[in-house]
Amino acid sequence: MSKFYITTSIAYVNGAPHIGFALESIQTDAIARYRRQQDDQVFFLTGTDEHGAKITRTAEELKITPQELTDINAAKFKALKEVLNLSWNDFIRTTDQEKHWPNVVNLWHKLEASGDIYKKTYRGLYCVGHEAFVTEKDLIDGVCKDHQSKPEIVEEENYFFRLSKYADQVKNLIESNELKIYPQTRANEILSFIKQGIEDISFSRPQKDLSWGIPVPGDDTQTIYVWCDALSNYLSQPDQWPAELHVIGKDILRFHTLFWPAMLLSAKLPLPKAILVHGHITVDNQKMSKSLGNVIDPVELVQKYGVDAVRYYFLREISPFNDGDFSYQKFEERYNGDLANGLGNFVSRVFALQKRLEVSVDDKTSDDVSSFIKRVKEQMSARMDQYRLNEALETLWELISYGDKYINEKKPWETGDKNAVANARELVDQVAELLKPFLPETSEKIIKGEPGTLFPRL
Repeated sequence: MSKFYITTSIAYVNGAPHIGFALESIQTDAIARYRRQQDDQVFFLTGTDEHGAKITRTAEELKITPQELTDINAAKFKALKEVLNLSWNDFIRTTDQEKHWPNVVNLWHKLEASGDIYKKTYRGLYCVGHEAFVTEKDLIDGVCKDHQSKPEIVEEENYFFRLSKYADQVKNLIESNELKIYPQTRANEILSFIKQGIEDISFSRPQKDLSWGIPVPGDDTQTIYVWCDALSNYLSQPDQWPAELHVIGKDILRFHTLFWPAMLLSAKLPLPKAILVHGHITVDNQKMSKSLGNVIDPVELVQKYGVDAVRYYFLREISPFNDGDFSYQKFEERYNGDLANGLGNFVSRVFALQKRLEVSVDDKTSDDVSSFIKRVKEQMSARMDQYRLNEALETLWELISYGDKYINEKKPWETGDKNAVANARELVDQVAELLKPFLPETSEKIIKGEPGTLFPRL
């Protein structure tokens, strides 16, 4: 039994969860459940990022305190455990002064001890949307490409981290695959960024400008900046570290594949083994935004279609390596085609035949069926080990198609061939077992032998 420590990124709580974070949570959960199936000792960590100026600003607009705002929204993210049937082991809030703050202070001290934190006056471009300093190369025509806003020129005295000192070392770790980044295109992206030349990064903000956060140890005129505050949540499980896998979105690639490894090298801590970088979700091929009114609430989606239907769409329709799109039309096509007519119909046919012909499931499975099952299992394992979740599900559905074709060819309702039904039931049982990481509720219903109508047609 080997250790497998896996994390999501931590969600920013200036708003309620949308399907972008639901996608990341479901992907991470499927990997965690799969590793448990392989008898790994899995620890799955998630949580919320709760400090920063945007939180203060949103709280002021709502006429509540930052703590009240973070309590309200963190509870919504935490509730996704039940909503999406997630199997995480711990949930870290960055406002947690017992679990999280000592961890941040400890990391700060380690970086300081390495001589990698220093103070200087800095004048730069500050993007309020990112809550970060940006450079000219991050802008298009002087405007932040992500937030469509012009950064402010800010001059202030901050603590800095010597990122430049570790850039080459991080580059070598990525190039040698010692720090593995999935997919390779994202590794190429960060390597290209490093080759442009790396500057040190601001590691604090003046307390007068950023009051909602953790004070710098020994200097309460400064507040620890997001990099040291948020990223150190992964170290909150010292018995588990290093992580086998961080699952993150492409918008935080730089922070996780350059800043974080550099901080760990400075702190003389082991690095994560791998980082999986997923894309973003659009809705009807448009970026999600409140102004367009197209932000999808995962809670409402589950209430309408059921948790496993939602899990299936995000795991099957969207590649973990690329951007994906959500539309109700595509969702319902997948639901009816793959779940109602595919999986649901196959399972109900087999159970009905077994009952009608009074078939025992103890009979030996025929060699051709056994060999097909073996091939599917091997293919699925290979794809799961590479985090190709959508391809693993595609392979699993080949087993369902094979089962349907097998029943149609054998026609046991005409021939009374009990052995054919026993074979078909073995296929159903194998499908149920392989479904566990993806559709745990559905898998359990099949295994218990009381599936009913799994996915009623829409």
